Amino acid sequence: MTASAVSGAETAPAPPGDAPPTEPVSTGKAPEDLPRIAGSWHPWRWIIAAVALLLVAQFAHGLITNPGWDWGTFAQYFTAKSVLAALRVTIELTLWGTALGFVIGTLLAIGRVSNNPVLRVIAWTYIWAFRSIPLIVQLLFWFNIAYLYPRLSVGIPFGPGFYEFDVNGVISGFTAAVIGLALHQAAYSAELIRAGLLAVDDGQLEAAAALGIPRWRQFRTIVLPQAMRSILPNAANEVISLFKGTSIVSVMAIAELFYQVQVIFGRNGRVVPLLMVATVWYIVLTTALSILQYYIERHYAKGAQRELPPTPWQRVRAKVTEIAAGAAAPRGATR
Repeated sequence: MTASAVSGAETAPAPPGDAPPTEPVSTGKAPEDLPRIAGSWHPWRWIIAAVALLLVAQFAHGLITNPGWDWGTFAQYFTAKSVLAALRVTIELTLWGTALGFVIGTLLAIGRVSNNPVLRVIAWTYIWAFRSIPLIVQLLFWFNIAYLYPRLSVGIPFGPGFYEFDVNGVISGFTAAVIGLALHQAAYSAELIRAGLLAVDDGQLEAAAALGIPRWRQFRTIVLPQAMRSILPNAANEVISLFKGTSIVSVMAIAELFYQVQVIFGRNGRVVPLLMVATVWYIVLTTALSILQYYIERHYAKGAQRELPPTPWQRVRAKVTEIAAGAAAPRGATR
């Protein structure tokens, strides 16, 4: 074999799939000497941003300088004992309405997706009825339930009763509000829970059944964790709406936040600052619920993502660490 043949064999081109990665071409210039690509100029973007900031500044200036806001009265009543007691009632109504509403809603959602036609019809009828009747009508109905049933008994249906009690002595205004809010919330939560259950692929249930996993365990360990990712955003919206919707129980003379604010500005005539007291408390607690929603969604995202994105607090800490490291580095050093 000749040398040219050997040379030709050694320099034969490799198949495309086995070609080694190409090395970057060196220009021989330092990075700061390379020409920079000019960015696009967006004048309207800056004009719109300037106008928006001007409007925000004007609004903030009005909040600070307009005497009608009466921030002194706002500060006086923001942490008043009567306002904090009413805020506690609002939180209790929200917690009870959410807990009972989602428990009943879960049972209704299971009835909607069950194979039992009787349960499907009953669940559908409940959701249809309670979504059709305004919440204020439901609350007033439960508040006046004693007009229809002055006394109730517990016993065998259509048979003798074992225990009888006075309705007015058991169902107070607060209890009637909880019942009305919970039953109303159940109708909406049932539909969003049903949507989350239907979002889970049927093939996973078939695989679990093939492995002999009991149905309750299938629901608890397979269906529910995946459905929660679809349920949580809408469920958080429902909880926030319920929290703000508790103000409607003021028609029942229950001393929740909005009712108490009305009582106070009815005495002193300071309507705007007292409304701002309720508004700021609603904003504070809604923000807390939104933060809680974020971390619950992050918890249930573990099964869908290999590595969770950093939280806002982790991003802030990383940015502060980066700035501190850059400030501590000597001039001319590279990282």
